[in-house]
Amino acid sequence: MVANQVRSQPLLAEVHPNYLDSARNLLHYLALRSRDLRPLQLRLAAMGLSSLGRAESNVMATVDEVLGVLHRLGKRSWQPASQAGEVIDFSRGERLLAEHTNALMGPATTGRTVRIMVTMPSEAADDDHLVHNLLQQGMDCMRINCVHDDAAAWSRMIGHMRQAERALGRSCRVVMDLAGPKLRTGPLEPGPAVVRVRPVRDVYGRVTAPARVWLASEASLQSPPSPANVCVPVPAAWLAELRIGESVTFTDARGARRTLKIVDVTDHGCWAEIAKSAYIVPGTRLRHERGTGKPDQSECRVGTLPPAENFLTLKKGDLLILTRDLKSGRPATCDSAGKILAPAEIGCTIPEVFDGVQAGEPIWFDDGKIGGIIEKVEKTRVLVRITQEHVKVLKLRADKGINLPESDLRLAAMTAKDIEDLAFAAKHADIVELSFANSAHDVKSLQQHLASLGNRQPAIVLKIETRHGFENLPDMLLTAMRAPSCGVMIARGDLAVECGFERLAEVQEEILWLCEAAHVPVIWATQVLETLAKKGRPSRAEVTDAAMGLRAECVMLNKGPYIVSAVRVLDDILRRMQAHQTKKRSMLRELHLAHARPEAIG
Repeated sequence: MVANQVRSQPLLAEVHPNYLDSARNLLHYLALRSRDLRPLQLRLAAMGLSSLGRAESNVMATVDEVLGVLHRLGKRSWQPASQAGEVIDFSRGERLLAEHTNALMGPATTGRTVRIMVTMPSEAADDDHLVHNLLQQGMDCMRINCVHDDAAAWSRMIGHMRQAERALGRSCRVVMDLAGPKLRTGPLEPGPAVVRVRPVRDVYGRVTAPARVWLASEASLQSPPSPANVCVPVPAAWLAELRIGESVTFTDARGARRTLKIVDVTDHGCWAEIAKSAYIVPGTRLRHERGTGKPDQSECRVGTLPPAENFLTLKKGDLLILTRDLKSGRPATCDSAGKILAPAEIGCTIPEVFDGVQAGEPIWFDDGKIGGIIEKVEKTRVLVRITQEHVKVLKLRADKGINLPESDLRLAAMTAKDIEDLAFAAKHADIVELSFANSAHDVKSLQQHLASLGNRQPAIVLKIETRHGFENLPDMLLTAMRAPSCGVMIARGDLAVECGFERLAEVQEEILWLCEAAHVPVIWATQVLETLAKKGRPSRAEVTDAAMGLRAECVMLNKGPYIVSAVRVLDDILRRMQAHQTKKRSMLRELHLAHARPEAIG
């Protein structure tokens, strides 16, 4: 450990004074963990001594104490090795992490040391009440994802938050997450222009409520005043003839005869109901029957309908062609027997990845839902063989993530859009999150761009979401420590795909250990209480996962219609668990169960 520190003096010379002792401690920890200590741990524990399992924040002091006790037990003299800098004892290690967390994320909420970060939905730009409620329920950091919205909307979000701060007497940090070079699937050809009308049925297939159809003028299409199952554009003159109680008949795309019953007529359109399923396409002929007993009085054709979202259907063994350009992709074409004539094709948003992929490497789509192996790399396309088995046919849509965990992509962490967004962040944000941080060079690049934008320097948080980012974390930490404040986010979504879902738990533990050794605060992110935020009720596994957030200094929630409830529940979970757990250490709070008198003893 001492030798490792001496060898690393050039690196330490560039570290900010706030982090100098922490950087030394990180180097000590890397040296300590460079060999398997498990046999030694068991022997130490058997003697009633520290097994070094909580040494992260004060490595040298812990080893010195254990060595001192062992020498005294053996009646041998021992003197700790001399080293530059102060040895960090247990209390100072905890204090340094707390100080760095306060500097990055602001003071802790009373009764809760772990901060709560919330990703802003687009509605926050125009709903000051939402932002007020989030801050009131316990939000400590407002996260703005630069993938969405624009500078004007971001300004309004921050304005609402400052207003809420003044009203509630609380403080909140502004976090701006740069989009980064997210590799995604390109566009697809439009799907068929068809709308499906379906009534509500019970478990026996009986209709319990008809489908609601909004008929509106195709010349000036008006949105329905209340929710509709489908909206159908028709000529204004024909629409004006409709009356309540009359019928409109048609033959749908399958050749089935169907009838619409007119139930309301307004200035902007008509409401109709249908008790059977139907498929309507542009050009479908509608016949207006006035109930006079005469032949059909008038008819029209349905106007332009929006195309349905297209997708590629894939199964194990299929070939998928990934193209270098962003020309609209298309599904596979098949013969009458269902045999594929031409494989499905889709583009990718960053064509430079073609220069870094090789045959035999794995590729994943849509957050790991679809997996394959690169079979062949050509100049303008990559041939992928789907290997992922699934009960249902897999569907790949446009704008879905692509991960190449074993490919040497050599993509810069910052795009032209990121550099443009950074100008806003440098003026308004307290923290800038660097997405897809893969190397120390990426960190230096962000530091240099921020330095060029003026004296106001937001803190940097490294988002660890790739295999390369995880493997290069020590170097990136030492580079980030050149600034007075920094942090790390465990972005578990892409990280799980990159490192393998089965290895995610191990990887996130290692990140937590390294960051504690560096006294760098960690943000626990991705899908925390996701079901609660989106559907209003959490799963049992999610509650346990949220409680694990006590291992970090901050827990991040994503947006959803029930996000205010999610903040309130997370605040309650963190407060309860704080009495039982901190980092890796179990806290021996008095247990009420311990006072119960078992019947056997009684």
